[in-house]
Amino acid sequence: MNAVVGYTLLGGVILSVSLIAIGLAWHWVLYGDWRFTYDLPPTTVGGFVIADVEQLASRATRPRLLVNLGIAVLMLTPYVRVAASVISFALERNWKYVAFTAFVLVTLTYRLFA
Repeated sequence: MNAVVGYTLLGGVILSVSLIAIGLAWHWVLYGDWRFTYDLPPTTVGGFVIADVEQLASRATRPRLLVNLGIAVLMLTPYVRVAASVISFALERNWKYVAFTAFVLVTLTYRLFA
């Protein structure tokens, strides 16, 4: 269980840092500056992620998209960790912890879009 949680968090952070670093390097190559000057629209985490995935699906790749995806991965890493915990507890047949963790997962899911 600890290994699943640890590797989920480690993988999420490494992927996030990699996406942000590549986006920043690409931006620097294009514009000669490390700074991004744009405002984030008022939205939920779910809306932020959906907008980025739609841009990625339309192949509208640009440095800002990679940085945004890195931020989204970082924000969703704890969510994936909780989902992995539900599965891990279910495989162990520890139903009390499945119920508690599933409640947390449902609460997080609701807050992603509200």
